[in-house]
Amino acid sequence: MEKLVRLITMAPLFLQMLLVSFPFAFAGHDYGQALTKGILFFEAQRSGYLPSNQRVKWRADSGLHDGKASGVDLVGGYYDAGDNVKFGLPMAFTVTMMSWSIVEYGKQMAANGELGHAMEAVKWGTDYLIKAHPHPDVLYGEVGDGNTDHFCWQRPEDMTTDRRAYKIDPSNPGSDLAGETAAAMAAASIVFRRSNPSYANELLTHARQLFEFGDKYRGKYDSSITVAQKYYRSYSGYADELLWAAAWLYQATNNQYYLSYLGNNGQSLGGTGWSMTEFGWDAKYAGVQVLVAKMLMQGKGGRYTSVFQQYQQKAEFFMCSCLGKGTRNIQKTPGGLLYRQRWNNMQFVTSASFLVTVYSDYLASAGKNLNCAAGSVSPSGLISFAKSQVDYILGDNPRATSYMVGYGNNYPRQVHHRGSSIVSIKVNPSFVSCRGGYATWFSRKGSDPNLLTGAIVGGPDAYDNFADERDNYEQTEPATYNNAPLIGLLARLSGGHGGYNQLLPVVLPAPKEVVTQPKSAPTPKVTPAPASTSAEIAIEQKLTTSWKAKGNTYNRYSTIVTNKSAKTLKDLKLTISKLYGPLWGLTKSGDSYGFPSWLKALAAGEKLEFVYIHSADPAEVSVSSYTLA
Repeated sequence: MEKLVRLITMAPLFLQMLLVSFPFAFAGHDYGQALTKGILFFEAQRSGYLPSNQRVKWRADSGLHDGKASGVDLVGGYYDAGDNVKFGLPMAFTVTMMSWSIVEYGKQMAANGELGHAMEAVKWGTDYLIKAHPHPDVLYGEVGDGNTDHFCWQRPEDMTTDRRAYKIDPSNPGSDLAGETAAAMAAASIVFRRSNPSYANELLTHARQLFEFGDKYRGKYDSSITVAQKYYRSYSGYADELLWAAAWLYQATNNQYYLSYLGNNGQSLGGTGWSMTEFGWDAKYAGVQVLVAKMLMQGKGGRYTSVFQQYQQKAEFFMCSCLGKGTRNIQKTPGGLLYRQRWNNMQFVTSASFLVTVYSDYLASAGKNLNCAAGSVSPSGLISFAKSQVDYILGDNPRATSYMVGYGNNYPRQVHHRGSSIVSIKVNPSFVSCRGGYATWFSRKGSDPNLLTGAIVGGPDAYDNFADERDNYEQTEPATYNNAPLIGLLARLSGGHGGYNQLLPVVLPAPKEVVTQPKSAPTPKVTPAPASTSAEIAIEQKLTTSWKAKGNTYNRYSTIVTNKSAKTLKDLKLTISKLYGPLWGLTKSGDSYGFPSWLKALAAGEKLEFVYIHSADPAEVSVSSYTLA
């Protein structure tokens, strides 16, 4: 299915070229709303007995006999994508990335009222992973098989396909599967450490056992569970998962054994050798390298400092490749989206952008910049890049299409997904047969009867083209591992940095809706300023380029806002009227615009630039209010 290959080097298109190439049709996004929808998607993927607080109402119980033939309870867990198979490797990776998202940005999720939902999504996965690990040296890695499942088009509630369970054990090893599941358990234990310590300890017990099992009995899981080869073959092998598990176990336990494992095995297992341009359910090296770089910045390298520096060099190779400033850069579409492959490319976009985001915050906390072959990049530059990828997903692209189902007005309506494409069993309980589903529902050209809210589909091709067709599985099929890293990104963009050191130990807030009340403080002076230029703030606009497309002339304007005062400019609110196109570099709130998410204030003399495109004279930009401190 997916190969560990080196991406073709392609010179990146700079932002200015990007902006003059396409008349995009979207400006400003509600990241909080997208976060809510992105988490909700996981409820549509649930297998097993659905809880009373299930919010995706068109789904019902399914897979209620999973594992029974093998004498083990394997009810629960997640369907990975648009089919009804439970694949252990991508499911565990999904749980790891959801957990990492919460570990880094749980506070921002809490501020959005979504931390509880995110933790429920993790626990739905870990409850199943616990069941799948009934013995220290036994792990069930798949229920059902892709061949028989793909022959049928049925909603999960009607499944008549083979639900055989497949496992790894000492005679049939799977170090990659065991390692990823150990990583998931360890990362999730951090999530539940405060709110459910007994559950966190249970997860850690499983994580330790799985790591020991995977390290002792080495082998690729798809050599043991051969039915997975066509769908989730482990091209990268198992070495990356062993390092990945060790890194998460160290994060969860602070046990020096796992730190030493990373130091002693960095070279032999490839952690200090592989220069990666991808990160996903198969290849974990870039994630390991970022975690070890974090340990180094935390001052935990000790006698392994020189080895950990090699990990960090590889982590920064990945960052520079994403930004287009390295020696071997990741290909981008003309619209600026990271591009690796035609089949579900979006999984690599969300995973890579998440790594860029967390690394940016690590650098900011350490007071450092990223040094690339093409120059130095500040932490805000990395965040800006990650934001550009998220904005593309949400609609800032040549097609003005949101690749999150249910977000915006123009999103995929014919998703390659059995459950969403067939009428809900609660609406019409008539049995949908294996082949009958293809004839009646798969071939149907209308919109899905059930909205798969929050799903991130595979996305466009290398030229930003996309066909919203159910049989176009390469572009319209969603996956849990597309969403898992994205929820962290959306929380970060919605809530900002959070004002705390990202290198300090993690303390998550209580998993409930949090309404924060600001501390009592003097009311700041807010100065109304309707004019476009005042004694303290100057606004200068200029036309930078024009071009013609489909009979229309489009103009690109650059606007510079300068703080002319001797104080720090905060809480800036701009009013922009007669704007008829997309805008970049500001955050819209209601009818006004403020600082972008990565900028909180302008020091005396500093400038802020934003740009917009439309087929008209310059928009009218004025200052509505601001604060000087």
